[in-house]
Amino acid sequence: MLRPGMIISDRYEIIDSVGSGGMADVYKAKDQRLERFVAIKILKDEYSSDKIFVNKFRGEAQSAAGLSHPNIVNVYDVGDDKGLHYIVMELVEGITLKRFIEKKGKLEVKEAVGIAIQIAQGMEAAHDNHIIHRDIKPQNIIISRDGKVKVTDFGIAKASNSNTITSNAMGSVHYLSPEQARGGYSDEKSDIYSLGVTIYEMLSGKVPFAGDNNVSVAMLHIQGEAMTLRELDSNIPLSIDKIVQKCMQKKPERRYHSASDLIVDLKRALANPNGDFVQIPSFVASDSPTIKISDEDIGRINNGSLRQNDLIDDDDEELDSVDSRVEKIFSVVTIVAIVILAIIIMWVIARFVLPSGDRTEDKDPVVTMIPSPEPTKAPTPTIEPDPTIETYEFPTVIGHKKEDAIVAIKAQDPTAVIKEEETYSAEYEVGYVVRTYPLPNTDYRVGSNVIIYVSVGAEPVSIPYVYGNTWEQAEKKLRDDYDLVPERIDEFSSDVPAGDVIRTDPPKESMVKAGDKVKVYVSKGAEVVQTAVPYLIGETSERAKTLLSDAGLVLGNVSQAPSDTYAKGIVTYQDTTAGELVNRGTVINITESTGPESTETGGDNTDEDDTEDEVRYMGKVTISTPNPFDYIQTPDGTAEIILELEQDGYGTEIYYNESLTRNDFPLSVNVDSESDSIGAVKMYVDGEVFRLNPNDNPYVWIVEFEAVEE
Repeated sequence: MLRPGMIISDRYEIIDSVGSGGMADVYKAKDQRLERFVAIKILKDEYSSDKIFVNKFRGEAQSAAGLSHPNIVNVYDVGDDKGLHYIVMELVEGITLKRFIEKKGKLEVKEAVGIAIQIAQGMEAAHDNHIIHRDIKPQNIIISRDGKVKVTDFGIAKASNSNTITSNAMGSVHYLSPEQARGGYSDEKSDIYSLGVTIYEMLSGKVPFAGDNNVSVAMLHIQGEAMTLRELDSNIPLSIDKIVQKCMQKKPERRYHSASDLIVDLKRALANPNGDFVQIPSFVASDSPTIKISDEDIGRINNGSLRQNDLIDDDDEELDSVDSRVEKIFSVVTIVAIVILAIIIMWVIARFVLPSGDRTEDKDPVVTMIPSPEPTKAPTPTIEPDPTIETYEFPTVIGHKKEDAIVAIKAQDPTAVIKEEETYSAEYEVGYVVRTYPLPNTDYRVGSNVIIYVSVGAEPVSIPYVYGNTWEQAEKKLRDDYDLVPERIDEFSSDVPAGDVIRTDPPKESMVKAGDKVKVYVSKGAEVVQTAVPYLIGETSERAKTLLSDAGLVLGNVSQAPSDTYAKGIVTYQDTTAGELVNRGTVINITESTGPESTETGGDNTDEDDTEDEVRYMGKVTISTPNPFDYIQTPDGTAEIILELEQDGYGTEIYYNESLTRNDFPLSVNVDSESDSIGAVKMYVDGEVFRLNPNDNPYVWIVEFEAVEE
């Protein structure tokens, strides 16, 4: 164990221990040159003298060093110092997906799919660089504190074009693909199978196959059938269940052909979770590298090819590489075959090609010898020893300006042939070195080609379509899926509901770079503009309509009533008081005069005239919707209700009850009036005028009256 404060290679200061694996210990350290915190993985002492382990350890760095992606833990440096072999990586503060699942039991569908998409994006980047991870599992997935998902531990990764068939299973047994368990060829589809198992565990809280030992679990991967997710939980959407089934098909050709195809279906499942769009091919190609398990395979698995020690439980460490003894045997067999083939060729040449004389005349067999070459007169040359290859230690120039990097390399090897390659990088600014070949601090031959990969900035991405999404959905999509920085701007919209996205700036499908800011305009709902009600009494109906229109209001019902004060056609009443602030578009009802009431003349009035029938006007108001108790809360569920009739400019109380409840509605009240003009009824609840919302005008019910002779 290293102690805090120790310095490695005069550069990396050990801060604290992070964890320990099968081959290496991991520490948090500070890069004193670049003033940043890093994670440093150091090979354990017991493996440092073993070339196989050292090569495997360096192979991890070489596998991951060429990968630069937001969902992959970056490798910065590799080297050794006084027997300590180390890899310097990006420090990710967070929790493994395994611990996250254990803490939550199982994940919500959207949460699990979001994590799966990010894992698949990391796999996609690795596969595009012909790197197969071969150990995708929750223990190798880190969720950072800001929610970013990163794939780590490429310790058993291998180039996909190496055509290697392993005799030992690679990867943790609970996440192993059938072809890996069988010791066969593994490719991109093997990682997809392991990701399918990981999604299964996220959504169900358990792995699909469990057994008493590692061999029994591996056998289940080869020939067992897991319960579907919907059998375990009927609430899991159909599309997600079928995606996992397709990932976990026994035959690779029935799985997704690439991580890109898987990402497309995962994103589609978020938008249409119950859609039946996942197609699992039924056709199986005859040239598939995956072979149906046979009795011989089972015996081989049980007797050696898949031993208990070859499979480490998924909570333990990494696996060893291919058995070196098998490699040695294979090498010896190959050499023997070559020697035998050479002897056969020489015999054929001697027997049939070179002159052999008349073999038919002699009864005895004639052996034709290859003639020896005539000795030359030149003296026998002495074998000179090979000159020592001149090397130099390649400098660390990652994170330096291109020009400075070239100067530093030339200072070590003036004859170096430096080639520049452009690459995208969200971490390094334009013109700065992202990575190099060879790796820093490695011995390299003088005069050889050197490649420096220079940043051209973050990789362009297309702004996704988020119009109509909620702000939370848009923010998550832009930030997590596209590594953009959303900036919220609220504005009024009469077309888009409050809280939903109106548009973005730059607009959708515009090309931007990771880390760029995107303005997201979010609706505040329709703009509410209030205006003062004009004074209409004394105006004509046409003039009243014009005044209301100029104020952004609407003329409503125009009723008639006699008036001794105002001439015919003049407004005598408006149902909303002049000067009151109301929302634009509010309807205002008015009453216009029909002139003074007519009286009979000519003759003396008699008592008989006084006894003529009087006319009264009756109306009815029924309050059913809205029910005021849907908008108010009272301690005992009762409220004092007062109804007030406004008619001809006057207000009259027409109903009172001090303890009504919700069940008293609908409430019907008969109204008696001396006028046939339309009236408006307001409700007071516990002394406060009833409004649907605090900022609304009082809610009114309209009453029409009919004449009734008494």
